[in-house]
Amino acid sequence: MSGYFPIEAIASVLAASFFGVAFSLLLKGVDRKLIARLQARQGPPLVQPFYDVSKLLQKQILIPNDAHEPLFLGVPLIGVASMVLAVCLLPIPGWSSLSIGGDLLVLLYLLAVPGIVIMLAGSSSGSVYGSLGFSREMSLILAYEGPLLFALTSVAVFVGQSTGSFAVFSLSEIVAYQKANGPLLLEPLMWPALLTYLACLPATLGVGPFDIAEAETEILEGPLIEYSGPPLAYLQLMQAMQRLVVLVLGVVLFIPNGPDGILGLIVMMGKTTLFAMVAITLLRASMGRMRIDQAFGFFFTWPEALGLLGLIAIITFV
Repeated sequence: MSGYFPIEAIASVLAASFFGVAFSLLLKGVDRKLIARLQARQGPPLVQPFYDVSKLLQKQILIPNDAHEPLFLGVPLIGVASMVLAVCLLPIPGWSSLSIGGDLLVLLYLLAVPGIVIMLAGSSSGSVYGSLGFSREMSLILAYEGPLLFALTSVAVFVGQSTGSFAVFSLSEIVAYQKANGPLLLEPLMWPALLTYLACLPATLGVGPFDIAEAETEILEGPLIEYSGPPLAYLQLMQAMQRLVVLVLGVVLFIPNGPDGILGLIVMMGKTTLFAMVAITLLRASMGRMRIDQAFGFFFTWPEALGLLGLIAIITFV
């Protein structure tokens, strides 16, 4: 059995899972604290997300009469599992990530799972607010998936063209290229891809100004309104880990350079936290929520055009 399940691989998966849960909840705490400070409030403690999740895990599960019970209870588990796998695929210093061919494409598919989970959660709850959240989430995914694909493909094509192949979809090879040649952040041809990725971040994570599917003041958390207890805790964990995956992926794609081992892990955590504050928290604190038609029009105008032009420039000039 050890040939199929080596101890090192199991330890790596467990370490990545523990890191994913702990650091994602800590990032959420930092975000809430910073938002409060920007609004001249004291705010909750940094560890409040840990308290919230632990309390929810101890609560009773309430299932609506009109809910489809297997789907209602099953999709939160699928969402958490997908994000744990996504964390394991990231080349994080301090342990070896899982090696899967074309892991950048696998991550792209995995990042779509939380949105699908939110849609299924809303549709299975039997709530009209959940149905509204379903339609909004589906529209948002259709809007930002195109620009996000252009941004990721731009990185793969740039590294591939620079190393003698058309595209490289291995995250470890992308990191190795940047360690040898410098971060892609310093390449002018990669700036359109970086800006496109940054533009897609808030929508991918479902935070302001693109928290349209859950909109507390409009549809009362939409797909999540009927959830309670452990399933709600799993959904919150999924969303927190999704934030971590998207932010760490941005660091890996554009600024992965740093030491190896535990020191490298600390450096990456610092970069990810800074990335989160600049790309998400400040934007969320300074803007109100967009309407779904505004968000749809925005992504099909600027990020879509910028990502496509950036990809064409890389194919042409690299």
